[in-house]
Amino acid sequence: MKINISTLNLILSTPRIEDYFALNDFENRNKNHLGKWESTSQSTQDILSLENWIKECDEGKSARFFIRTKINPDIIIGLCNFTQIFHGSFQACYLGYKIDYEYEGKGFMFESLQTLIGYVFEELKLHRIMANYMPSNIRSAKLLHRLGFVVEGQAKNYLFINNKWEDHVLTALSIEEWKSTLTC
Repeated sequence: MKINISTLNLILSTPRIEDYFALNDFENRNKNHLGKWESTSQSTQDILSLENWIKECDEGKSARFFIRTKINPDIIIGLCNFTQIFHGSFQACYLGYKIDYEYEGKGFMFESLQTLIGYVFEELKLHRIMANYMPSNIRSAKLLHRLGFVVEGQAKNYLFINNKWEDHVLTALSIEEWKSTLTC
């Protein structure tokens, strides 16, 4: 099922096979920029990865969104991925995101996540979103804090990133915490 969500400046859309070349272009443009934050196994440069993403979304296992500007909707400038969606008593998911180096620091990721977090809580009916970042990733720390995520701890040697095991700060946002930020 194709979903398009508009914000003030952006179009947030779920993946389609037709997005392959735009996604591949995004990955190639940002390989050096994003490489220090990503696992080498996270490449999305094959059509099978995109097909798997579409299947996961259709099955309710993830909610993935490409970020495009309204000014230039043919170019993907970022991704927001809500993965490993759990239902039942847990009702939670993991958040991952990345933005094109040319669009970093312009507020587009905040605008995207502010809208998509509402979608996850209100439409998907989840209770908790977890997001983890490397301690050296100050931009992610500030973004998550601004969105209301709360630090819950630190995991040693958590993920294999850029050919070494990296510690991560563990954060989460519950629907209760999110609702309290809406009233501020």
